This record gives sequence, structure tokens and C-alpha cells, in this order.
Amino acid sequence: MDWLPISSTPGILAMLSGICAFFFWLERRTGWRLFRYLPPLIFIYLVPVVLSNTGVLPTSSPVYGQMKDLVLPMMLVLLLLKVNVGGAVRVLGRGVGVMLFGTLGVMVGAPIGYLLVKPWLEPNAWKAFGVLAGSWIGGTGNMAAVSEMIDASGTEFGLAVLADSTIYVIWLPILLGSKSIADRFSRFTGVDPERLAQMKAAADAEQIETHPPSTADLLSLLTIAFAAMWAANLIAAQLPVVEPYLDEGTWRILLITTIGIGLSFTPLSRIPGSHELGMALVYLFVARMGAIAEMESAATQALPFLCGATVWIFIHGAFCLLGAKLLKVDVHTAAIASAANIGGAASASVVASHHQESLVPASILMALMGYAIGNFAAYATAMLCWCVS
Repeated sequence: MDWLPISSTPGILAMLSGICAFFFWLERRTGWRLFRYLPPLIFIYLVPVVLSNTGVLPTSSPVYGQMKDLVLPMMLVLLLLKVNVGGAVRVLGRGVGVMLFGTLGVMVGAPIGYLLVKPWLEPNAWKAFGVLAGSWIGGTGNMAAVSEMIDASGTEFGLAVLADSTIYVIWLPILLGSKSIADRFSRFTGVDPERLAQMKAAADAEQIETHPPSTADLLSLLTIAFAAMWAANLIAAQLPVVEPYLDEGTWRILLITTIGIGLSFTPLSRIPGSHELGMALVYLFVARMGAIAEMESAATQALPFLCGATVWIFIHGAFCLLGAKLLKVDVHTAAIASAANIGGAASASVVASHHQESLVPASILMALMGYAIGNFAAYATAMLCWCVS
């Protein structure tokens, strides 16, 4: 076994990308119900943790730094390119407001949950709360971005992945089961009976035809991503460093996020394939975070962190209820709004298909809005946690 650990750049990349591909293939091939509750994400993180802690993969390598510098900004630009803020507002109307209430609940709940369990966590555990806020406001891409902005370790990222997957198992059945109280919820919020029909008509009007990406499309996407990275790097190098809030790396992520959102308002957003390519890079980055994590440190903090996250999620839920009441929104939209925050596009579409099939396109629009605000709001949340740490 002289070839272990796998230390060459091609070997490490082959292992990490192979792990990502394998678990998505396994999910599609087997259709196991296990993946409904434990998505491929958690295995894509945990397998590299095991491999690096048993000596198969190195825990440090120049390739990990190169992936951080290239993969992370590329995936952000590609994911944000598909954000359609105008379309989401036209389709969802006040439902966008409920999602923003849910986002506020995530921001308020994080420091509260952290304060409750802080005595049992390590000093830098506030970073894990910040990373999880990235996922619970936007999605996995935001989780990865915020981890870079606050310089979270692989261990802190692992705590966030663990809580994200565990709480999801608790929260998703609640969102699905809320359909059974639709009538009582409508009386509670005073929702307009015609609201669902109006949303369906607006969603139909937003539908556009898509086609598989061509070679020219993929080359265009790569050009856009590299050009945005280049511009962000040049500007970030000129901006002031404000410790501990804003260093060059943080500026770079905020700039790349702003550029990506700006490009989403241009015809470039219609190039197919950006979301799929961006998500592939997201999972590759998650595997990289697993490879640099320390298993022992994460294990000792797992239980208190999960307790804090459980309190946190119910604070988010209370804010969603408050938003639905104030804005007079139905339970279907409220559940989708929460799922768009907590689980991203995949979870939002699952909840939408269970509640009202016609709302699936609208749910994806809402989740994409989470991508747009996720880096800004989650970074602010991390700073709130730092303030109480």
C-alpha cells in the first residue's frame, strides 16, 4: 500500500469527483427511500472524512487550496445566473414576504440557539452556526461560500452538514403534514380563496422552453465564470480590510455574489446548463471540505450543536407562521417558503409537489431567490453569532 495516501492532484480529484458521482448514481439506480431523508450530500461529505482520517486521502494538500480558489467562485456565478427575482415576485407575490420572514427567523434563531449551547462547544463553534445559516437561507452553495467567508474549518463545516441533514428529517415531515390543516390555516390567516389559481396562472406565464446545453453554451458559461472571478479578484485586492469582519476573501465572495446576481438580469441567464454545472461544483467542494475535517472534534460537539439547531429551526418556523398571518398567505405557500429556506430547490419542489403540483415551478423560483440573498444574510448571521461568542 505504498501508494497511500493518494497525494497527487489527479488522484485526489478523481477520488472526490468519483465519490460525488457514485452516490448520485446509487440514488438514481436504486431509488432507495433512504435518500429521501439522508440525501447524497451527507455521504459525499462523510466518505472523504473517513478516507482522510484513515490515511487514504491526505488531510492537507495544495489541491484543496486550488479548489477553494477556483471551484467556489465558479459555482456561485453559475448558480446565481439562473436567479429570477422578478419572476418569483410575479408568481409568488406575498409568498416572497413569508420566505423573507423565514430568513429573518434563521438570522434571529442562530445566536439564540448558539447561546443556549455555547458552554458545551468549542470557541470557534459560532462558525458552524454561520455555515449552517448559509444552507438554511439559501442552499448548499451558500453553505460552502459562507464557510470560505468566515474561514470555517472542515470540522465546523461538518457540524453544519450533520445538523442540516438531521434537522431535515424532523422538519420535512412537518412541512408535508401541514397540508392536512390547509382549511384551518386559511381561516387563521384570512387568505383569499382565489390565491392558488392566481399563482398557477402567473407560474404558467413564466414558463420558458429549455434545451440541453451545447458545447458553445458550456464554453460561454466557463467564460462568464472565469471573467467574473477575475473581476472580483481585481476589485477585492483594492478594498480595505476590516478585521475581523471583512478580509480580502470575504470581499471576494461578496463581490462574486453581486456580479452573479447582476448577470441574472441579463440575457446571459438564458444560457442552459448553468445550474447543473454549478451544482456539480458544489458537491465537489463539499467533498473537499470532508477531506480536511477532523472526525474527533466534530463528534464531541455533535449533540449540543444539534440541540441548538433544533431550537433554531422552531424559531424559524414561528417567524414563517407570523409572516403567513400578517401577509394572509395559505399553508401551501408558507410550507414552500420554509422549504425554500431550509432545504433549497430540491426540498421546495418536493413540498410543492405534495401540497399543490402546479406550484413546483414557483417553488424553484423561490429557492433560487434564497441563493441570491443567502451569502449576504448568512454572513450577517455569522457575525451575530460571533458577537455573542
